Amino acid sequence: MKKTILTLSMGVLFMGNGLMAKESFSENQITIEDSFKAYEISSFCKAVMQGDIDTVERLIELGEDIDQKSLGMTPVMFAARYNKAEVLQLLIDNGANLKIKSNQGFSVTKYAELSNAKEAIAVLENAMGS
Repeated sequence: MKKTILTLSMGVLFMGNGLMAKESFSENQITIEDSFKAYEISSFCKAVMQGDIDTVERLIELGEDIDQKSLGMTPVMFAARYNKAEVLQLLIDNGANLKIKSNQGFSVTKYAELSNAKEAIAVLENAMGS
């Protein structure tokens, strides 16, 4: 009987502490969902990475922000990194900013060079007049 009462008391005590911890956590307004969102890639950037030109074009038509970062990189950076030259050209034609740096401090050209993305480098050189 004493073990049962002790076990129940400890359970109630731990539950109470858990509720208090949850309250203090919510005061900081950081949630687990917010933490995971920081590591999710946007659907737009996924389409860019896959070279899905039709989806990218359609999302641009629907008003997608072509300079919006996802995982700290813009869509042109994903296109350059994965050597999606046709998608890269589409983004450039629609006014993508090639001067933005990633959260790591890299340019779109640097991502193309690091990936040895020759077609993407050619598109970037043509767009930048080099």
